[in-house]
Amino acid sequence: MFEGADDTRESAPADSVPDGNSLRHRSGLSGAVDWRLAARTGSALVPPGPRTSRYSAEQVVAELAEASVRAEGPVREVSGLLDDQPVPAARIVDRPGWIGAAADSMAQLTGTGGDPHGRGLLAGKPAGLQAGAMLAFLSTAILGQYDPFTGPDGTLLLVAPNIMAVERALSVPTSDFRFWVCLHEVTHRVQFSSAPWLAGYMRSNVDVLSQVGDEPLADMLTRLVDELRDRRRGTAPDDPATRGIVGLLRATQAPPQREALDRLLMLGTLLEGHADHVMDAVGPSVIPSVEQIRAAFDKRRKRPTNPLQRLLRALLGVDAKVAQYVRGKAFVDHVVDRVGMERFNVVWTDPETLPLPDEIENPDRWIARVLG
Repeated sequence: MFEGADDTRESAPADSVPDGNSLRHRSGLSGAVDWRLAARTGSALVPPGPRTSRYSAEQVVAELAEASVRAEGPVREVSGLLDDQPVPAARIVDRPGWIGAAADSMAQLTGTGGDPHGRGLLAGKPAGLQAGAMLAFLSTAILGQYDPFTGPDGTLLLVAPNIMAVERALSVPTSDFRFWVCLHEVTHRVQFSSAPWLAGYMRSNVDVLSQVGDEPLADMLTRLVDELRDRRRGTAPDDPATRGIVGLLRATQAPPQREALDRLLMLGTLLEGHADHVMDAVGPSVIPSVEQIRAAFDKRRKRPTNPLQRLLRALLGVDAKVAQYVRGKAFVDHVVDRVGMERFNVVWTDPETLPLPDEIENPDRWIARVLG
């Protein structure tokens, strides 16, 4: 079975392919959040996955492990990123397993940029509790993830109970859907192994984000709370640029942090859009029901959720994340259609060739600036 698997009741279904492993206990506090506490809290709060038998769970694990290796060939063919790195075995995990892996990755990513004395946005154990609750919610929506910050070759994670829940809800061929998900996550692995500078670029921008500046933490949190209260009352302007936690943070940050966040958002939009492009470009000869899966999946993404889920999605920026996939895929689709995949791959050269915010919405501007 997948690591730590449960076989209990059905829970809220996953809605997206976002963007496990045991948490390595290196330190109690990394950066500004107690990530060990976050992992324990998230694992205690997370709802169980869909009910299944041990036999079915073992089948899912075996098929996902095989599909993650088999996806390598089509991803390399479609993307043109023929890296020569070894193919790491995927880790098939349950929701607590993903929470542990995510906390471990965040500990590594923020370990050099946080302030153990609590000047970061979130501090110590209170922050660990908050982060754990956030991870518990997100763990029900994650189908897979490539983590470039753990392991010698990164870690490819597939969250088996969430994949099972979505394929049941969509009523799509299970083998096709599992392979389709693997295509997305394997594309991320190929992106990072073909452009090794990406991981360092992400880390350096996270380091900038962790530098809160001279404003006391309490003052920043007070302003965030006031802003949320005004929006609930309807007395604050509804600016799409500041929706969700990410938007609110951006509105309160100094220019260096705001620019770092923008760079990370643009990189995330590119990575997710490119992965969506690749997973859909693999034709019906490889995934016979690929068009059916995409249509059903997109319809599900747009489906209204219950009030609590809508609130959490808004606060955590999940809806913005879904929009990120759409915008990123539109950018990649347009550029590849105009200039072909080989010339598009110039985008992976260095930070200067990444799309700027206005170029995501206007791909021809990126073509003119980067490709001339």
